Amino acid sequence: MLKRTRIQDLLGIEYPITQGGMAWVANANLAAAVSNGGGLGVVAAGSMPPELLDAEIKRVRKMTNKPFAVNIMLMSPTAEAAIEVIAENRVPIVTTGAGSPGKVIERLKPLGTIIIPVIASVAHARRVERQGADAVIAEGMEAGGHIGEITTMVLVPQVVDAVDIPVIAAGGVADGRGVIAAFALGAEGVQVGTRFVCATESPAHEAYKEAIIKATDRSTVITGRTTGHPVRCIKNKLTKKFDELESKGASLEELEALGTGRLRAAVIEGDIEWGSVMAGQSAGMVKKIQPAAEIIKDLFSDAERVLRQMQSYLLNEK
Repeated sequence: MLKRTRIQDLLGIEYPITQGGMAWVANANLAAAVSNGGGLGVVAAGSMPPELLDAEIKRVRKMTNKPFAVNIMLMSPTAEAAIEVIAENRVPIVTTGAGSPGKVIERLKPLGTIIIPVIASVAHARRVERQGADAVIAEGMEAGGHIGEITTMVLVPQVVDAVDIPVIAAGGVADGRGVIAAFALGAEGVQVGTRFVCATESPAHEAYKEAIIKATDRSTVITGRTTGHPVRCIKNKLTKKFDELESKGASLEELEALGTGRLRAAVIEGDIEWGSVMAGQSAGMVKKIQPAAEIIKDLFSDAERVLRQMQSYLLNEK
């Protein structure tokens, strides 16, 4: 059996798993399904107007009595409004990404909110620990969406060694082998995004889900490196156009114009050619659409199987 971790105790969850804060995908339906399944469901504030975020938070509370979180994308123009909506609703847990969480910690921690920033380097992890973060999500470049430059395999153990707060591993986790690998690296929980896109309760268009299921090990590419905010997506006409423009030295304004509205086009409208089909490299391991609770049970029953297999192997070696 897997040992209970500080993440489970901190968040009050059955399984040490959090759902990625994926804009347009991580809505109240998906968050409630993950929380009811024993993990930590997350609503992505993204660029939501405050009234819509308020409605989503209230919907989650009607659908589950389990812990849930809201993710704040700090580079979003609506981030400050999201902080106030979260404060008004006394959301128990917040994850943050794409920036420094100082303002979030300063405003929400006195209210008792648990703050867990997504980080992509040791320096970032140390900084947010000093600021008062309760845990960190160490996300490797295998993840979908906005990414850093370090792989999960290398990032997680260095972050574990650098901080005293619990570490959640993200990027590349889609089955029990990934869960056990994350724990072997010193993490006390995992964050899963791409596989939850294919949850039954996910609002992602069926075409988006099918694009993930059909993906192989080499289906994803990184675009937007020249903007300073690289993004991992499944390759299509949009990613090829990004490559073309970047190779010609296109301006930041041109690249931002090309990317505007493309994630919504993929997630909601099902445009998998010119939409931004954000997905991690683990897409090649996602084989079916299934309920969120079933995904969680599959991950951890498989992890137990892998652990038993490893123990048997090590005992035989002795």
